[in-house]
Amino acid sequence: MAKVYKKTSGNGSLCLYLGRRDFVDHVERIDPVDGVLKIDPSALNGRKVWVQLACAFRYGREDLDVIGVSFRKDIWIKRIQMYPFEGTKPPNTPMQDALLKKVGDQGHPFTFDIPVHLPCSVSLQPAPEDAGKPCGVDYEVKAYIANEEDETDEKVEKKDTCRLIIRKIQYAPNELAAGPKTDLNKQFITADKPIHVEASMEKELYYHGDPIPIKVKVNNETSKVVKKIKISIHQITDVLLYSSDKYHKCILNEEFGDQINANSTFEKEYRVTPLLASNKEKRGLALDGKLKDEDTNLASSTILLPNMDKQMQGLVVSYKIKVTLMMGGGLLGSLTLSDITAELPLVLMSPKPAEVTDISLE
Repeated sequence: MAKVYKKTSGNGSLCLYLGRRDFVDHVERIDPVDGVLKIDPSALNGRKVWVQLACAFRYGREDLDVIGVSFRKDIWIKRIQMYPFEGTKPPNTPMQDALLKKVGDQGHPFTFDIPVHLPCSVSLQPAPEDAGKPCGVDYEVKAYIANEEDETDEKVEKKDTCRLIIRKIQYAPNELAAGPKTDLNKQFITADKPIHVEASMEKELYYHGDPIPIKVKVNNETSKVVKKIKISIHQITDVLLYSSDKYHKCILNEEFGDQINANSTFEKEYRVTPLLASNKEKRGLALDGKLKDEDTNLASSTILLPNMDKQMQGLVVSYKIKVTLMMGGGLLGSLTLSDITAELPLVLMSPKPAEVTDISLE
């Protein structure tokens, strides 16, 4: 049974219905936002009804919106006049047909097509003491009663509106790229031969919450001893819309006490699992867009079409793995100049859920 998401305006004249709140970005196309708006015309008093879908980037909390300066920027907005209806109605989707059966004669279907260049829903994790909506990219469906389409010129009362937050999300593609591999040679001044490090993964993409196996091979032809091996995973978030900020957050840092003696070889597979649960206190960490009272996870890697304008994305998220051979001499796990670090790219995403073919509403 599919759940129905419903929001009613304060005056009871409008009621938004959606059969889902997650809309999938397939990279080449995006699921249409299909819903139904129930309208009671008896309380409109000659006014009109619109429904709009807006994609916005929020880079400040609501309680910081002072002296008329808003910390919210609309990236894209589209409106449809629902009553009296103007334009051409596209064919109903199966979801809309199911919703109309539930809503009745006062139901009016609407459909929005999201352009492929728009960003996915991403939020930045607030500090525990922060209040209000988090910074990030969000999508909102809003229905409202007004005299004019652009309600900025007139005050639309809260009782004349209803709204629902939705998410634009990406799932892991069906075709996965081959696993990455990196080779590194380090030559020390005091040694005739180098130390060689090879780090590799079977595949580049892993699902949130799954262990990530990393193969490490070392050929140590020097007289130096590797004291231990450290593996760390880093999230890089490019904030592109209002500035050129870049946030680096270490989301996993594990040390292994494997010692590699002089003039020896070493080979081992390590398994590590980056989790949001281990990073709850890190302010500014990028998360997948969160709906109210629902759990989320670390932000999925951003997948872009070739030649896509990154500036429109608002936030672009990527990950990398660092494998470090620690030669010793540092304080409590700190790096030294003699340490050797190899890097691998990582793609973190959610698996694509099964397709829903039979739509039955609660």
